[in-house]
This record gives sequence, structure tokens and C-alpha cells, in this order.
Amino acid sequence: MKRMLAIAGIVLATGSAWIFLQVRASKFDSASPSLAKTEMEKKILMVLEEMVKSQRTYLSVPLQDGKALRLLTEAAAAKNVVEIGTSTGYSGLWFCLALQGTEGHLTTFEIDHRRATIAREHFKQAGVEKMVTVVEGDAHQELVKLKLTIDVAFIDADKGGYVDYLNKILPLVRPGGLILAHNVEMVPDYVKAVTTNAGLESIFYMEGGGLSVTLKKR
Repeated sequence: MKRMLAIAGIVLATGSAWIFLQVRASKFDSASPSLAKTEMEKKILMVLEEMVKSQRTYLSVPLQDGKALRLLTEAAAAKNVVEIGTSTGYSGLWFCLALQGTEGHLTTFEIDHRRATIAREHFKQAGVEKMVTVVEGDAHQELVKLKLTIDVAFIDADKGGYVDYLNKILPLVRPGGLILAHNVEMVPDYVKAVTTNAGLESIFYMEGGGLSVTLKKR
């Protein structure tokens, strides 16, 4: 059977130039539990699948970006991941798929109590509650309390706060670490911040909801 392909895009920022790169991605991209390598992976994928079916993915990333989060986190061999904007835990579970292999930990911030409660339920259903710390409260205030070295950070919260989040987490990100941000087409000030800082290198993956991938140079 001939495989059907769809065209996706990556935007590469090089100085003031923007280069659009064409890449090919499967039209029938999936995250089927039947493709799981381990029982833990299968359990997480089953919860992710059920969240989509029951529409409990409020303000979460699409499948393409979830897979990108996992891929980047695992490739970075991340031990400490920090997420700003837990929502109901969908993106957090994608991080957990990577962290199960790296034996790492996710610290995730959520300002809404109801969403934080639902996220905790999803983490427990997936059997990953011990590798996740959910911090309730305003991340603008809570982030300054962090005392760890970050391997991967992910920003997906109030769009007007992206630059402030970046400024707060950047000193904690290790050299060679990654800062990821979602819906970047909505935050031009953030895009400017990560593309004009000489200590950072960024690309923009536009297949899903618009994901920026920023490397903190060594």
C-alpha cells in the first residue's frame, strides 16, 4: 500500500533571515498503544489516546507537537524538564514518555486548580505520578523558587508572559539545554528575544501548533 505523505514546515532563523524548509511527515501520524515498546509506554499512550477521545486535552498541544516534545527530550537525555502550563497533563505525558527512559523528572506549573487536579488524575492513571511534580500557582512568581538545573524547558501558558518566563528560566537551563515554546506565531516579542540573543540558536517547527526549539549555546 502506497504511503500517503503531507508537507510540513520548519522555519530556520539565521540572523535576520528566515528560511522555510520543506519536510515530509506521515498524513496518518499516530501514537498507537500497539506500537509501545514497554508496558509503561503502552499505559501512557493509552491515557493519551483516551484524553483525546474524551476531549480532555484543554488548551494542549496537538499530536505532532507532543511527539516532538518526546523526541527532543529523549534526544537531549533530559533529567530535569520544566513545563510552564500543565493544562490537563497531555503535554506532560509526552514528556513522561521520554523521562521513563532517561529516569528523569518533570516539574510542571499550572495556575488553574481544576486543570491541575485533572492533570494529577491523568498522571496517576498513566502510572507516572512519581516522576511528576505539579506546582499550583502563578509561574511568574513560582519559577524564582526553582533550584535545579534544567535540561529542557517548555513554555505554553499566557502569551503575554513568554518573555518573562524566558528570562526567569534561561539562567537555570544548562549549556546545551533546550527551551521550547508553543504557539510562537502568537508571540512575536518572544520570537525576537530568542533570535536576537547571541547565546541562543532557534528553529521553528510549524507542522503542529507552532513550536520553537531554542538551543542554549555551550
